[in-house]
Amino acid sequence: MNSVTDRPAAPALTRPARVRLELKTLLALALPIMVAQLATTAMGFVDAVMAGRVGPRDLAAVALGNSIWVPVFLLMTGTLLATTPKVAQRFGAGTHSEIGPIVRQALWLALVVGLIATIMLFSAEPILHLMKVDPELIGPCMQYLHGIASGLPAVAVYHVLRCFSDGLGRTRPAMVLGLCGLALNIPLNYVFIYGHFGVPAMGGVGCGWATAIVMWVMALGMAGWERWAPAYQSSKLFSRFDWPQWSVIKRLLGIGMPIGIAVFAESSIFAVIALLIGSLGATVVAGHQIALNFSSLVFMIPYSLGMAVTVRVGQALGRQQPREARFAAGVGMGTALAYACISASMMLLLREQIATIYTADPTVIQVAAMLIVYSALFQFSDAIQVTAAGALRGYQDTRVTMILTLFAYWGIGLPVGYILGLTDWFGPPSGPSGLWQGLIVGLSCAALMLSIRLTRSARRQIRVGDAYR
Repeated sequence: MNSVTDRPAAPALTRPARVRLELKTLLALALPIMVAQLATTAMGFVDAVMAGRVGPRDLAAVALGNSIWVPVFLLMTGTLLATTPKVAQRFGAGTHSEIGPIVRQALWLALVVGLIATIMLFSAEPILHLMKVDPELIGPCMQYLHGIASGLPAVAVYHVLRCFSDGLGRTRPAMVLGLCGLALNIPLNYVFIYGHFGVPAMGGVGCGWATAIVMWVMALGMAGWERWAPAYQSSKLFSRFDWPQWSVIKRLLGIGMPIGIAVFAESSIFAVIALLIGSLGATVVAGHQIALNFSSLVFMIPYSLGMAVTVRVGQALGRQQPREARFAAGVGMGTALAYACISASMMLLLREQIATIYTADPTVIQVAAMLIVYSALFQFSDAIQVTAAGALRGYQDTRVTMILTLFAYWGIGLPVGYILGLTDWFGPPSGPSGLWQGLIVGLSCAALMLSIRLTRSARRQIRVGDAYR
């Protein structure tokens, strides 16, 4: 199994040569993460396509269920992302013996937040009533959530083990297991959705149970990989048993909780919009789900770059090289912007063809194609904000990031979307178009504020490093 070793740039290298070297190292880290993230997101794509073939009602139920469980999942896994910079800095500093104890405490944290997330999903029905969702969709939506909830403790453990591996610069296991999970998800969907081998046909609800089984398989697979692969033995993760240590868990929460809240703030805007659109009928909900699902698929590339930048920045800081950390963040931002140019162009040119992948209903296609245009427009700001957030995680600068993210999404983006989409303050309400316009405003504000914060954090670390020389 290959690993990405950290190679500091030689002082004699020209700037273009340094960029090429950093880009090569960054992509070697990021590409397996991208494949893993795309495989995970593709499970949602497969769920949407297979449920959509059953009917608009099944697709709408899965869409509403996703609007509930995905933000909860991201809050949970975002909180656990504190593991990555903690591991990366110790790996960069060469203190491998300190990694195992931290990861063991992160696993205790994973069990707790996984159970809390499970309880949240089982208690989600009042939210659907509060948002005035079509009563016919509430029953199948909750059944779908019950299936998903049974796999959340497993995926929490998996995520900590994955962060441990990523922090060491070993991103291939997540890629392999992600692809295996996707390959398993398709036949399981077939069995549970359409009913085979003695399993009753569940329709879209079956996607939830198939996903839960995949979560457990991936968690067990990652644990086995790290238990036996030689590359992980120096960290001694499985060498002993530790009871929970509140002092360590508290430090993990101090870094991770702001990350989780920040990720939740972004994802929950999409969820709230889905719930607000839920009152407009199954056709509009289905069109929104198609646009959102494809946008999420495209978003996985800059998101993966952000995760790789976290590792690069964390390892550089562990080696006491703050200027290399800033350089890695800059190369990551530039790479994300280059990708945004490609993804935005593709979505604008192929919006109707994209929609037809999910459904043959011409009305749903029309709604989805319209919303994909808005998704294309926020590709640039989305790429900037997610990469900047990844770099800030590497600096373990998460509290201010959380505040800025909350303000951008909930203080600016959602109110603007609500006013444009559902009120007549500035003319007739524009429905889903206005709500997506609010997303563009919120993401643009987040991109600007996080970029400024990243610049200040990098300069502060350089000043601190210079002071100790």
